[in-house]
Amino acid sequence: MKLNRLGAALIAGVGVLALASCSAGSADDDGAGGSGGVSEVNTDAPLYDQLPQGIKDAGVITIAGDTHPPYRTVEEGGDITGIDPDLQAALFEQLGVPFEIKPVSGMEAILTGMLSGRYDGFNGPLRTTPEREADFDAIVWMTTITSYVYLAEREDELADPEALCGARVAGVGGSVTESQLERYGEWCVAEGLEQPEFIGLDDTNSTFLAVNSDRADYAGTTQTAAIDLQATDPGRYEYLVQSEDQGAGIDQLAFFVPKGSDMAEPMFAAFEAIFDNGEYERIMSEWDLTEVAVDEPVLNPMTAK
Repeated sequence: MKLNRLGAALIAGVGVLALASCSAGSADDDGAGGSGGVSEVNTDAPLYDQLPQGIKDAGVITIAGDTHPPYRTVEEGGDITGIDPDLQAALFEQLGVPFEIKPVSGMEAILTGMLSGRYDGFNGPLRTTPEREADFDAIVWMTTITSYVYLAEREDELADPEALCGARVAGVGGSVTESQLERYGEWCVAEGLEQPEFIGLDDTNSTFLAVNSDRADYAGTTQTAAIDLQATDPGRYEYLVQSEDQGAGIDQLAFFVPKGSDMAEPMFAAFEAIFDNGEYERIMSEWDLTEVAVDEPVLNPMTAK
């Protein structure tokens, strides 16, 4: 199972990720790795002819990626493993141009980098919104439920959902966690409790480090990442799942490409193809993500008419 394999890798990888986060720092970091194992262009691939000429000329699709296990994990030596590279391998079979992940810290740097043409896409996890679909085309391929990770040694203090009210919660700035925590805070106020304090950080690894160092009580993240963290270090972490009563909604997570880049149609067609040929189902099963899988990809669900 991928979760077990990744868990073993992350035990060694947390330190590497911390270094990667510190060294990345901004969108200007081009030096660390990439997805590794870049393949040759295949002009006979089913969707190659639909790609914009700029991508054909470049011979690579450059994807921005923050550190967010199990989506992306920077391994020792710089290779990046995770769900994202597995999806890219399947999409490459359809598009014929390999992907390369450029590590970037901070959502603003990622989105700004795409708008400037520095990156051809970003695969989150990031929820789509009407505002984001004004600048980007969004291909939804999974959903999420927000969870809040805490140290197991503090279970007596933090296991009650009301304990999160008034607590310090680290999350990636601009991510789905920030908006979900705002809804949680509304529930807290309705219950006569204090709102939680959001601590915005650059990437998921930094939020877990904040919990370890007592800078934060909880790390808000996807349930997938919470399960993965428990597999990495059994017995050290527990987590709460935000309920519907606490404002949890089903957020649609998407692969984003810049508006006007002519990448939306071929990328969406590639997603449709891997849904049809079973590769999507295989990848979601291998990563134990069937609970958040969708029946089909959807292009721009917030703004499509």
